Amino acid sequence: MRMDKSSEIIRPIGQTSSPINYSTFLSSNTTDCRRVIVPEEVLFTISAIGLLENLLVILAVLRNKNLHLPMYFFICSLAVSDMLSSLYKILENIMIILSNVGYLERTGPLEKKMDDVMDWIFILSLLGSIFSLSAIAADRYITIFHALRYHNIMTMRRATAILAGIWLFGGGSAIAMIIFFHDTATIICFTVMFLLMLVFIICLYTHMFILARSHAKKIASLPGQWNAVHQRANMKGAITLTILLGVFICCWAPFVLHLLLVKFCPQNPYCACYLSIFYVNCTLIMCNSVIDPLIYAFRSPELRTTFKKMFCCLWPR
Repeated sequence: MRMDKSSEIIRPIGQTSSPINYSTFLSSNTTDCRRVIVPEEVLFTISAIGLLENLLVILAVLRNKNLHLPMYFFICSLAVSDMLSSLYKILENIMIILSNVGYLERTGPLEKKMDDVMDWIFILSLLGSIFSLSAIAADRYITIFHALRYHNIMTMRRATAILAGIWLFGGGSAIAMIIFFHDTATIICFTVMFLLMLVFIICLYTHMFILARSHAKKIASLPGQWNAVHQRANMKGAITLTILLGVFICCWAPFVLHLLLVKFCPQNPYCACYLSIFYVNCTLIMCNSVIDPLIYAFRSPELRTTFKKMFCCLWPR
């Protein structure tokens, strides 16, 4: 529905009235690959489930005072990012329906402003995910290697300041990408931020696992069993982050690659073949919002217990 180039790179094929769209790229290329279409009903259902799941995570953290910790607040930040990506798709479907029945125009000034808002939500969801995962990685690093000083280093005030910085910078960057940047610059910013997050977390992990063995020996030499238990709990948090990061890369990397190919080699037959699975890439992004809450519940007994209590309150026996 978006009319300018910057938005067409993130709108599905056939859902934009801009002069240039993905179907043009596909039809002009010599490729035997057929365009894979995922029904809008499937995307809408996945988005609705992701929205509800992440809302449940946030409510669980707010309800349980034992979860009022910086790590869980960073997880809530990631849940908000997932909610935004789901909300984007839900709003897009609503706008398409209203446009098809004649309540909205495809080229009206109001529709263009609504498109800008939706683009802002989409970009903010990606930036929020990137920065939230980076904050979780830094928090896990501090927890493991500065366990005795963790509560002095990562206070609730600092965690709140980090979250405020994440969303203020992410929101401002998203606005700048929409207003001031051309589509090429937007794609480059997407890719650079995505790669910087990977480099940052990989560096933390490399340093983390190099020192993990010697640090575990130091912890084991201290009196009492609490240190060993505490260390195992911290490593469990690091494993949870590894799973979250792996899911994020698997779900978002195909879309980022799509952006690069649609800009720099749309006429290449091999690129065109990859562009034909755009709907699949969009589905992966929506699935990320559904998978993350399941990871939280599976890896955190406290969060899982809170979910059970919440469901028991909703459906008492």
